[in-house]
Amino acid sequence: MTRPALTLSLQFADAADRALLPRHRVLRWMRAALERPAEITVRIVDADEGRALNREYRAKDYATNVLTFDYAHEPVVSADVVLCAPVVRREAAEQAVALDAHYAHLLVHGTLHAQGYDHARAADAKAMEARESAILVGLGFDDPYAR
Repeated sequence: MTRPALTLSLQFADAADRALLPRHRVLRWMRAALERPAEITVRIVDADEGRALNREYRAKDYATNVLTFDYAHEPVVSADVVLCAPVVRREAAEQAVALDAHYAHLLVHGTLHAQGYDHARAADAKAMEARESAILVGLGFDDPYAR
């Protein structure tokens, strides 16, 4: 199956997990979630930057695992996806999942948000989680919602 094109800018402000996130893996994971061509910047940040972004854009004064800033859904998806490395590492350890599997899940999650998926309402959350599960299982990871 041919996947939509993805122009990816991959940035590491926190490079602790850089070896787990080579460009080809990030591209593969995100392209699996794409429904149309996209231009996406992925930035891996530390806790200070993650907290500052979450505080400024969501009025929540803590670092969160992933933030998606979607600018356009069509004809080309345009977005920034920000992952906070310390939060991702902590969550993976708490959930007893492989760190690369958790990064893959959050990149798929952020890519879906970039295309307009949301989980604010229960019905939307169920649909988004089902989509995430199918994508991740297709990539060879365990279903993150089956734990």
